Formats: sequence, C-alpha cells, structure tokens
Amino acid sequence: MPGSPITFATAPGRLDVIGGIADYSGATVLEATIGQRTVVAMHRRDDGHIRVTTVGPEAGDLDGATFEIPVDATRAPASRLRERIGMASRWAAYVVGAWHVLFTEGIASDLPGADVAIDGGVPLGAGVASSAALEVASMRALCAIAGISLDGLQLAALCQMVEQRVAGAPCGIMDQVTCALGEAGRLLELRCQPHDLLGHVSVPARVAILGLDSGVKHAVGGERYPRVRAAAFMGREILRRGASGGAVDVPGGHLCNLSPRAFAAVATRLPRRMRGKDFLEQYGDHHDPATVIDPAIEYPVRGATTHPVTEQGRVTRFRHALLVASTTSATARANALASAGRQMFGAHRSYSRNCGLGAPETDRIVELVRAAGPAQGLHGAKITGGGSGGTVAVLADANDDGTLTDWAAEAVERIRVAASAVSGRVPRIISGSGPGAMAVPPFTRPWAG
Repeated sequence: MPGSPITFATAPGRLDVIGGIADYSGATVLEATIGQRTVVAMHRRDDGHIRVTTVGPEAGDLDGATFEIPVDATRAPASRLRERIGMASRWAAYVVGAWHVLFTEGIASDLPGADVAIDGGVPLGAGVASSAALEVASMRALCAIAGISLDGLQLAALCQMVEQRVAGAPCGIMDQVTCALGEAGRLLELRCQPHDLLGHVSVPARVAILGLDSGVKHAVGGERYPRVRAAAFMGREILRRGASGGAVDVPGGHLCNLSPRAFAAVATRLPRRMRGKDFLEQYGDHHDPATVIDPAIEYPVRGATTHPVTEQGRVTRFRHALLVASTTSATARANALASAGRQMFGAHRSYSRNCGLGAPETDRIVELVRAAGPAQGLHGAKITGGGSGGTVAVLADANDDGTLTDWAAEAVERIRVAASAVSGRVPRIISGSGPGAMAVPPFTRPWAG
C-alpha cells in the first residue's frame, strides 16, 4: 500500500585474495570487498506469507522470477524446506533461509511475512560471493523489520547456516564475514577457527587488487568443491587415527595448524585417492557436518589435505609482503610485491594440482598475468573462492587514486582479448571496493506506490 514502509539493506560481494578454500581447515584468509553490491528491499506483510522477486540485469534469466512460501513452512526441517523450494527456485533459499535459521536457532519465535525484492548487483556465478551478499542483505533486512539486533559475527554465522542448511552448499564462513564486516580499500583478515577477526590489512599505496571474471560459472554447491572439502576432512581423520604409523596430533583439529615440515613427514601415509566406500569401512566418519561421503566416489585425499597446510604459509608470506611493500624503499617494495605475487601464483597452482579446482579459462588468465609480469604492472594472480571457474584476483600497479596505471590497464586489456580466445568471452573487470553490510545500516522509506 502506498505510504507503507519498505526497509532496504545492502551487502557487497568479495574477492578472495588468498586463503580461499583452506577456510574450512582453519586458515587465515585475506579478503577484499568489491564495488558491486546486492540490495534487498523488504516490505512487511501480515498474512503469513513470504514472496520473493528478483530484478535487475545481474539476475540474468532470473530477472522477474518469483517464489512464494508461507512463513510457517520455513519452520520445517532444513531438508524438507530445501525439497519444497526445489532446484528451480534454489536462488530463493538464500532469502527464505533467514526465516528458517532465526526460528531453528531460537532467536525468534514469531516472524512476519514479507514482500522481498532482490536487486543483485554482485555478478552471479563469478566466484565473488553473490550468495553470501544476498544472505547477509536479506538477514539484515529481516532483522530490521523484526526488531532483532545482531553483531557482525553473529550475522555472518547465521548466514553461513542459511547456505549450508537450506541452500545445501558446504561453504566456509569467510564470505559471510567479509560481506558483513569488510572495509573499503582494505583486506579483512580472518582466522577461521571458527571465525576470529584479526583486523584489516592495508593494501600498499599505488597497488590495486581487481578481478577478471572468466565467464565460467562457479558454484560451491557443484560436485568438485564438496568433493575436495570432504577429502580434506578424510585426510585429517586418517592422520588423527594413525593409519600406517602413529597418530598425528592436528592442533585444534585444524589442518592449517600443522607445520609444513610436520606434515611432510607423514604426508605419504595418505592415499592419493580413496573411494568413499573404503574410507567409510575403515574410519566410519570424517566429522565434517557440511559434507557427506559418497561410497561410489573417489576422493583426492592427499592433495586436498596438502592444500590447506601449504596455503597457510602462503597467506603469512603474502601478508608480510604487503606490509614490507608499504614501508620500504623502491627496491624493497618491488621485491616485496614480487613475493606477494609468488604466493598468489602458488595458491593458484595448488588449487589446480592438489585440489583439481582449476579451469582452462582461469588458468589461461593466470598464465597471461605471469607472462606480463611486473614490467607491465602485474605482480600476481590466482583463482578466487571455490575455484572451478569464476574470477581471477590480480595484484597490479595503480595510481594514487587507486585506478590502474596506464601500463597496467593496457596489460589487462591485452589479457582480456587473449583470454577470450580460450573461452569465447571477454573477461569482465571487477573493481572497486565498498563497506561491509554492518557499516551501512538498513534504512526505511515509505512506498511510493
């Protein structure tokens, strides 16, 4: 009805600079917000129904799609709610899941219905956390109209539950924390044990981090990411149970707490690949609440276990390199940026070789960045998020205002043209940075009709 209040909430997407899929193994991750944001508009309704509609060019084929469900139906067990939503409307799970989690976690006993409009400015399937941005913005809007107050980490943890339980994607928590608590122009530093916010790391002056979207759709809920996650937990369990040798202490239960030296001494105890059936018969459970082992699938146990152990060291070296690049002479700065780039290239290589989460299109972009090198203003690159397509993060030279230098911009354009020969698509540039959702309070405006 004209004049009735509409509440707006917004959250940015994120660019996984380094740490990536090691988050579920306790890694420290460094994450950037991007300039693109998702906006959720929510209008309270008192008939006990939720009606969700998507709008805008980023919605693609879903522009104008609508989903409706009674509020009471969101109280059902997550598996039943997921079945009711169905694969065709899976996008709506990221919104109506907010009702489910607030009910099942005992945060609310009664919630209103709502008309919800999603203007998703974060590119879908690009590996830049479009789902987390939608979850965070939806949860913020619902809590605003329901009078519920959450801090940023509470908000992120509840939104992770939405994605894991209702959307059925076995994500870590780094996306939700970044979308909620990221800061413009800085990297959020999060130790995922389970979610210790260590602060924000400044990007050196005259350095930019941008994304090149390969155009290959990434999905955390696809087959490869859950398989690699399950394999890492299988490897952890094999080490802890002492297969082919004494039991290995995994401090805190997080693979990232193992030193590379300690891991190297026992890595060969792990099978390179192992059928789910064989693991279940020998060990029974991998103790990961977000994935289920399929007896018929063969899992890349050794590689998936190796990645988080080695990734933690790359994150530490990358962070140190940024600090050095911010405070030292031109020569030391150049060396530090070269070191930061090596960590990104190493992370990308591990995604592909250890985890099998590469893609020809993203591999080609990384190869082109490496070939261009510092002489053309490009220092490093790696696939972001869950891999298997999506976006490549690039470390590049910038002007004082954060825009790319002429030489870096020219190199990026050459890479976009060359990469399109592999994919048939010119990679989209994802740039800019914005505040997380907690820095932009929800606001209410009367409906103009």
